[in-house]
Amino acid sequence: MSQPPAPQRPRRLPLLAVRDLVVFPHMVLPLSVGRAKSVRALEAAMQGGKLLAVVAQKNAAVEDPRAEDLFLAGVLCEVVQYLKMPDGTLKVFLHGLARATAARLEPPGPEGFWRAELDYPESAAPPSPELKALMRRVLDAAAEHFKLSRRGGADALGVFARMEDASELADSVAAHAVARNSDRQALLELVAPARRLERLLELLKADIEILGLERKIHTRVKSQIEKSQKEYYLTEQMKAIQKELRQKDDFAQEIEDLRKAIKAAGMPPAALEASLKEAARLEKMMPYSPESTVARTYLDWMTHLPWAARTRDSLDVARAAAILDEDHYGLKKIKDRILEHLSVARLAKGLRGPILCFVGPPGTGKTSIGRSIARCMNRKFVRLSLGGVRDEAEIRGHRRTYIGSLPGRIIQSLRKAGSRNPLFLLDEVDKMGMDWRGDPAAALLEVLDPEQNSTFLDHYLDVEFDLSQVLFICTANTLEGIPVPLQDRMEILPFSGYTYKEKLHIARTYLLPRQLREHGIKAGRLEVEDEALHAVIDGYTREAGVRSLDRELASLSRKAAKRFVLGEPGPIRLDAAAVRGLLGVPKFHSERRTFNALGVATGLAWTEVGGVTMPVEAVAIPGKGELRLTGKLGQVMSESAQAAFSFIKAEAAALGVPADAFRDKDFHVHVPEGATPKDGPSAGVAIGTALASLACGRPVAADLAMTGEITLRGRVLPIGGLKEKVLAAHRDGVRTVLYPEANRKDLEDIPEDVLAEVRMVPVESFAQVLELALPPASWTKPAGAFAASGGIPGRQDQPIRSAGASVGTNSCPKESPASLPADGASR
Repeated sequence: MSQPPAPQRPRRLPLLAVRDLVVFPHMVLPLSVGRAKSVRALEAAMQGGKLLAVVAQKNAAVEDPRAEDLFLAGVLCEVVQYLKMPDGTLKVFLHGLARATAARLEPPGPEGFWRAELDYPESAAPPSPELKALMRRVLDAAAEHFKLSRRGGADALGVFARMEDASELADSVAAHAVARNSDRQALLELVAPARRLERLLELLKADIEILGLERKIHTRVKSQIEKSQKEYYLTEQMKAIQKELRQKDDFAQEIEDLRKAIKAAGMPPAALEASLKEAARLEKMMPYSPESTVARTYLDWMTHLPWAARTRDSLDVARAAAILDEDHYGLKKIKDRILEHLSVARLAKGLRGPILCFVGPPGTGKTSIGRSIARCMNRKFVRLSLGGVRDEAEIRGHRRTYIGSLPGRIIQSLRKAGSRNPLFLLDEVDKMGMDWRGDPAAALLEVLDPEQNSTFLDHYLDVEFDLSQVLFICTANTLEGIPVPLQDRMEILPFSGYTYKEKLHIARTYLLPRQLREHGIKAGRLEVEDEALHAVIDGYTREAGVRSLDRELASLSRKAAKRFVLGEPGPIRLDAAAVRGLLGVPKFHSERRTFNALGVATGLAWTEVGGVTMPVEAVAIPGKGELRLTGKLGQVMSESAQAAFSFIKAEAAALGVPADAFRDKDFHVHVPEGATPKDGPSAGVAIGTALASLACGRPVAADLAMTGEITLRGRVLPIGGLKEKVLAAHRDGVRTVLYPEANRKDLEDIPEDVLAEVRMVPVESFAQVLELALPPASWTKPAGAFAASGGIPGRQDQPIRSAGASVGTNSCPKESPASLPADGASR
């Protein structure tokens, strides 16, 4: 549509202010007018050529606008149609002719309406390739916009496509496609067609992106609504059909079955109330919604837990003792403790289950005796390994806030057991960790506390469960990894290593028959002589337990099975030579297992896998009298070495060592194996003996080992783990063990057969250690701490055999040989 000629553009015209609307040139607009000023302006325009200026209000809420409330940029319009309504309002059609700017506004006078002096900016632009490209881009964007918004149609796009004037195209598209008044006003104020097209293109693209997202959301929501409506419609139809047939639907039947299971589970009142409440919630849910899955899983756990189910304890003490002896050899204290519990349970009703903790090296029967205890008590057996557990939720469960949450492993194991009073074995309780997810050891405080576990609260169940009837047994290799508060809740029962005779009996009575049975070898087809078992124990195992021995016997069984399959008729008889032929070169040698010599002493140490012998080596090298320590020693062991070295230097005169012997020499103490960390308070005596041997020039007696802590004044302090250390010494062929006098009470824990073969010598001072460990020296009575410590007067028995020839020196006096107490006195 062409612009009106210049004479039809008056400089002064009535002004019409419109609300919520921006008029563009080339636009025909119906308008309802009701304000008095607007009505008078239209009446004046009808009397003066039907032309007036139309501008938009900045704030549509203003009823009587002032000059600052109006935009100055507007449109010159022609009143195409004018109709006065009975109520005084007007219905008009306005046709936008050209852009107009109010240069000056005249406030309403006696006439009662606004007038304005107008300027008409020139908006024509010469055609150019860039302008044509912009017009095409705008046409494409308008077509896509109309397709998404459904505001225009093919007719409007056809009209736009025939327009050759860029200004007219921009105004026409903006009038149809741009909805926000602020954007419409901004486009109206842009005079240059190119800039107007660019801005219009930006607005169309942004609106197209939003419309596309709205279309996707609308499509998705519509499909979901249609699916839900379809399911609802079909479900209601199914209900109506089943109602006619007097049948219940599956979901209603499921709810009824759940309620029956809840009432039959024997829950306490709190758990029963929580379960019925959850069943009521489930009944109101859609059958296949995610929330219903969570509720079903929760009710499944609640109905399958052994709230009331339990096994009846067998309190026959004689039968229990027979079962324990049948399954395990030795372990007298452990068996007595179980039999005591059964005896008390038979006399007293309602006895709570004890919390026991078996501590000892691997392979000593801690886990297997748990199974035997469960069998003799007629209880279900549940084993839970805690090694590497770091998450508190493994014990107390996950909170029921997401799909896939489960109860803790305590509750899970009880469901598998199907009994509320099983024997619950918590294996490797010393190997738990902790991180940002919590401390599982702290969670176990509630489980293993007899005063609290009757009200154990699992986070998933969110109701209390009674664990007081459960017999908890924990196993550990050492107490170091168990927090002190957790130790306080348990009764600690130590497991020591087996003696040589015990291993032989276990191999003959338990291990070998089981291996033959598991490998399909019938009785009598494989005969293993005692010499063969001796060879296996001596040459192929070196352990506190019997796990390696079991593996070696399994290897013999496999090789025998192979020979049977290849056609050998049997029976096969195995002696020591046959064992070496089947198992290969022995891994250990039993001829001499101590290496006592000049500057070398044998100590005894306790480890997680039992006791071990520990050689301590010392050499002197040119230096400044300093002590060097190697072998990856810990702080406690390093301090023991420093104390022993200081004592030797302080008592150099009493030892017959020149005072300047330590001045120009450094002493290097090494404890093999260097790659293994070592620490503990019981190596001071062995380190001091090695240093004293080096200083005096006398070798340490052969077949002698020692344990004990030394003070700066030469006293020998008590140590722990004496039984394990003595068993290690006996296993390695040691004949004499020096131990602290304060540990004499621990001898009753050592088996009789070991005490018959190992001479136990108690010592109170380091002077006694030197008298016994460095023969044939007889120490004088010097002044000072060494003299005050005393010797071993009045003992004239067999001397300890020296490990080597005497080294010629004047450092140590030679009077009479040192002696050892008799076997009976050491006990």
